[in-house]
Amino acid sequence: MPRGTLHRLTRPLSLVPLALASLLAGCQGLPGGSSAAESTADPMASAPPVTRGLDADSLSGLLVAELAGQRGDYPRATRGFLDVAERYDSAALAERATLAARFSEDAGLLEEAARRWQALAPQSDSPARLLSSLAIQRGDWNAALEQRLAAIARGAQEELTGFVEGALEAGADPTPLLTRMRKHLASLDEPRHDSELATALLEAAAGERTAAEQRLTRLARTAPEQPELWQIRARLALEADAPSQARSAALRGLEVAPGDPRLMLLLARAEIRLGRIEAAEATTNALLDDHGDDPELRLGLARLFLEEEHLPPARRLLLPLIGDDAAPPLAFLLLGAIAEDEGEVDNALLYYRQVPESEQFLSARLSAARMLIAEDRLLDARAFLRLERLRHEAYRSELVSLEVELLDEAGLGEQADALLDSELSQHPDDKRLRYQRAMRAFADDDLAAMEADLRHIIEQDPDNANALNALGYTLADLDLEGRLEEARELIERAHTLEPGNPAILDSLGWVLYRQGNPEEALPRLEQAWSAMPDQEVAAHLIEVLWVLGEEERANALLEEARQRFDERPQIDELLQRYPELDATGSVD
Repeated sequence: MPRGTLHRLTRPLSLVPLALASLLAGCQGLPGGSSAAESTADPMASAPPVTRGLDADSLSGLLVAELAGQRGDYPRATRGFLDVAERYDSAALAERATLAARFSEDAGLLEEAARRWQALAPQSDSPARLLSSLAIQRGDWNAALEQRLAAIARGAQEELTGFVEGALEAGADPTPLLTRMRKHLASLDEPRHDSELATALLEAAAGERTAAEQRLTRLARTAPEQPELWQIRARLALEADAPSQARSAALRGLEVAPGDPRLMLLLARAEIRLGRIEAAEATTNALLDDHGDDPELRLGLARLFLEEEHLPPARRLLLPLIGDDAAPPLAFLLLGAIAEDEGEVDNALLYYRQVPESEQFLSARLSAARMLIAEDRLLDARAFLRLERLRHEAYRSELVSLEVELLDEAGLGEQADALLDSELSQHPDDKRLRYQRAMRAFADDDLAAMEADLRHIIEQDPDNANALNALGYTLADLDLEGRLEEARELIERAHTLEPGNPAILDSLGWVLYRQGNPEEALPRLEQAWSAMPDQEVAAHLIEVLWVLGEEERANALLEEARQRFDERPQIDELLQRYPELDATGSVD
């Protein structure tokens, strides 16, 4: 029985699984949104009052802004308050503008108002926290850190360790953050343990593990009472595959903070890595006793064991969940994967079929069908999927699509074609299946069949951006004589429907290039590459840069693509057409 099912379903988690982190560690809400309850009341009711005298124009502007806010025209309200705030240098009015902007759903307007508020009230921490949160939302962790450090310099108690953990989990580059944190540490008059811990995390992430260990060792001598210190030491030890050190650190931390859930999780992970399964189970049982037998906690603890392929303790944690009518769908999925890995095919099939209509529904059916095919039971797999289509009409289209993909994987393309044709004869307006058949026709170089299916979708759904873009891009890419303007019209319709879609931006740039407008194509392709770094987009952008004479940028992007993509057929094809582009002289 081939293994690997559990690996698919329990991809490596962060050191504290997300299911547990939200339960045990809490979360930090970001300002900038509004709840349904807030939206039903007057959102300006809690804004600071206007107390200073005003001239006629300003009074008129404020009245217009107030009325706009009451009518829900929050952008106009924001602009009105900002105009008067600018005239009177009023921090209170800038704050009022910021409150109105929060309800406008315009992040740019909110940031503009918050910056004006901060400029008028530089000692206030509130606009700084808001600007930091906005920076995080757009992925600008460096700007967010600057706001936090500025608040600390004013005497605020800003937390940095959790901030850095969030940044690293989001994929932020640790190097610029580390440079700024070291500068911050050098400016402090007295030690700040939270800043030291945050810096150690960044040092480890940047590959400077020795510096991180030295910093943590110093802290262990000067501030051993900090449980966060031992959490980080245990985490870094686990990352370095040193479970004995992780266990020691976790135990030392539990002496300082008995029952600390993060430390207990780290201890359990270390015990599992060391093969001390009974000790790990004792720790996980203690967590359940201390924090309530919560299903999400039980699921998270089971996944700790599954990561290291210790199936029996994971099963023991999961089985109590499925006796409840409100059993989490993931419990059935994981129990199915465990049974499959232990060769219990029929038992696994039973678990997979019990996954209700939910986020895990299709994963369960895919796992079940693949398991049956791996057991040389293709007919059973197809019968299973056919029965599931009858039982779950809402998923009929997705299940047919899944079966087509499995038949393709098994090298049974003709049967896949027959299934699609049969289903579309019964459900001719099924957009998912018709689009899938169009893409298969394209792969078979049958442009006429592809175009017919895409035209059918567009006739039934003129605002189907995917179909518009697919047909337009195909016509542009094939550079069919006399059809480029038609291709552009299709893509522009798709772009109007979804202006931020990077795939459509790539298509728009490509058709402009095909029409002889590389200068106009370039910004679209740059936007597409920024939002969707895909090898096909890279090939388009490299070609346009080269044609425009920007050879250095083209070669730099070529090398980046070589490093990023193991398979890059479009780039290899480009180099065959432009061999002079390859500065290294190799097409690997």
